Amino acid sequence: MTKGEQLLWQKEWRWIDESLIMRSRSPVESFAQDDTICHLVGQGMSPSSVRTWVHDRSVILGLQDARMPYIEEAVDFCKMNGYRPIVRNSGGLAVVLDEGILNVTLTFSEREERLSIDDGYEAMLAFVQLLFPEAEGRIEAYEVVGSYCPGSYDLSIDGKKFAGISQRRIRKGIAVQVYLGIEGSGSERAAFIRNMYERGIQGEETKTVYPDVQPHVMATLNELLDETWTVSDIVHRIQIVLHELADERVVTRPYTDEELELYMHYLQRMMKRNAKLNE
Repeated sequence: MTKGEQLLWQKEWRWIDESLIMRSRSPVESFAQDDTICHLVGQGMSPSSVRTWVHDRSVILGLQDARMPYIEEAVDFCKMNGYRPIVRNSGGLAVVLDEGILNVTLTFSEREERLSIDDGYEAMLAFVQLLFPEAEGRIEAYEVVGSYCPGSYDLSIDGKKFAGISQRRIRKGIAVQVYLGIEGSGSERAAFIRNMYERGIQGEETKTVYPDVQPHVMATLNELLDETWTVSDIVHRIQIVLHELADERVVTRPYTDEELELYMHYLQRMMKRNAKLNE
């Protein structure tokens, strides 16, 4: 068992399900929430946590995306097609969020033992594999060339990417985020991102190497496994898996006043990051 897999076995898990209440709200709030929880877990103020979140049609830009030579045209394209663009605070490039994509954040502490970048990625890979026993032995982690937001821990089945993982580290906390394409068409989402890049770059040479998105290399789990799952189905699976992984208990509790105050701090930082994009 790798150190990443060992991370999943916790004495206590905190379960935060926001897969319904966050849908109509800005993803800016979700990234601020993940920063808050990362801080809390890292400082020993909260047990390791799992947070689920879903947002209506949004495009999450990386810092490098925000430097596209024609970023205004890219942003306008997103808005004209009903997508809300924001700039995130974790690594990677542009991804799509909508009601068919489930985001999951696992948050761990490294107060007692340092955890490598790969440890975080391996924990998420193992978690996704536990969620989908139907795909046993088929989920692979490597960079899928032609996907949007490519990375060494793209998750794929039969060469088609259905998920991507990123990490954020704050005050000895580690937040590992994955987007899982459950419902809808992976290739249609990829085609949208391809069109956005075409408007944002317009053939100019750039310091950043943006992906040459090829829609056919992306799919959803429903497409890959011939299923009809809803996002809610997978949220329910996560609850079941969590209870199997917790040595003692899974806790749910509202945010305390102290936690809300910390959240407002991280929310202001995210809003400041996005102020220019929203002008």
